[in-house]
Amino acid sequence: MKLYSAIDLHSNNSVLVILDENDKVVYERRHPNELPVILAELAPYKKKIQAIAVESTYNWYWLVDGLMKAGYSVKLVNTAAVKVYEGLKYTGDEHDARHLAHLLRLGVLPTGHIHPKEDRAVRDLLRKRAQLVRCRTTQVLSIQGLISRNSGKRIPGDGVYKLNDVTIGQFCGGDGILALAIRSNLTVLRCLDEQISGLEKVVLKQAKLKPEFKKLLTVDGIWHILGMTIMYEAGSMERFEKVGNFASYARCVDSSRWSNGKKKGAGNRKNGNKYLAWAFVEAAHYAVRYNERIRSFYQRKLAKTNKFVAAKAVAHKLARACYHMLKDQTPFDEARAFS
Repeated sequence: MKLYSAIDLHSNNSVLVILDENDKVVYERRHPNELPVILAELAPYKKKIQAIAVESTYNWYWLVDGLMKAGYSVKLVNTAAVKVYEGLKYTGDEHDARHLAHLLRLGVLPTGHIHPKEDRAVRDLLRKRAQLVRCRTTQVLSIQGLISRNSGKRIPGDGVYKLNDVTIGQFCGGDGILALAIRSNLTVLRCLDEQISGLEKVVLKQAKLKPEFKKLLTVDGIWHILGMTIMYEAGSMERFEKVGNFASYARCVDSSRWSNGKKKGAGNRKNGNKYLAWAFVEAAHYAVRYNERIRSFYQRKLAKTNKFVAAKAVAHKLARACYHMLKDQTPFDEARAFS
């Protein structure tokens, strides 16, 4: 008899459930998050278990890797796409695990991509870099805000990096408290720059763009680090049936629900890969700066909306262009992408 298993994963424990072909519970128990314990409990059923569904939580690496190494077929559950009947009066961890095993048995379990273990370290390092870049931007904006509020003067982003004790004093008008606040931001900013530079050196030493992803470097706004971010977050283009699927995964597609010609609401706008979305927005900002055609497209959008929506429109165009480039292995055609 075929068996189907699911694990409801938490921070310090997991609920393991095994169902048979008739949805009868064969095994159900809570265990600490210890791989040897879970493998020992699964061992008597190993030959009959068809697959194991594991929730895609923040801490799934150790469990999925351990199960796959032990020879099990593992399905990483896309928890955002799993729907449970809302009329139920009681649900618990055991119920959740049984529901996942039930969907697995029916062949309708929404699953996510299990990134190769050997690539995860570099991918996570690139994610850490992206986090530090956002922190760096926060420091720049904070300094600009302090100067603007207290002096009425606007300082550009590159001007923030040129600040010193003399120029800070000029902006502060002798206010020592304000000067201290700016120096604090500036110290953190320079520390972040040092850390970001160090991470980039390690990434460039440890990894290179795969041949099929080198076409990304033909896009204005994408360099090696950003290209590798897109490569590690997107994976193979074969994962995406159509360009719209890739654009949606990169969070470049608006979410809305319509009925009888009327908008009835919006779906989960955050469904997708936030790191890939960030990478394309970053690429959009640089592309606008260095490519005249893309800048013209951005300015046309900006005349109708705000700068955030305009930048997202450029990111959407770049995401679609990159999909076709990687799928067909052709260089970037700006005229076609931004016609």
